[in-house]
Amino acid sequence: MYGSKVKLRIFFVLLILVVLSLSVFLILKSLEDNVVYFKSPTEIKTLGEIEKNKIRIGGMVKKNSIFVEEKKLKFIVTDFKNEINVTYSGVIPNLFAEGKGVVAEGYLKDRNVFLATKILAKHDENYMPPEVKAAIEEK
Repeated sequence: MYGSKVKLRIFFVLLILVVLSLSVFLILKSLEDNVVYFKSPTEIKTLGEIEKNKIRIGGMVKKNSIFVEEKKLKFIVTDFKNEINVTYSGVIPNLFAEGKGVVAEGYLKDRNVFLATKILAKHDENYMPPEVKAAIEEK
């Protein structure tokens, strides 16, 4: 039926396809634990079931919402439609302030409370570190 060269080529093509498929599967499986989904407060309010996986929420820090109790920081993140209360213990980024953008990574306690493990303050494209700004102004 088929010659030995054709059988050998078919075998190598099938072997390459199997190895490629297995590689893609293993890569996607290993990344599954490291994927962190981003949600807004409005998306969290409309969730069918509270997720137990790590997620990131983003929005603006509501004005007059930052409270410090002992070693805990509490504030409200809003997307101007809905709000979520955030509790955080740890180092606060320098850019973190009321009325500024923020991304918090952590876990949902319920639809209204988010327990943050990491705070990432956001800035716009015009931001310049104070040290660089001072150096430019001196020149």
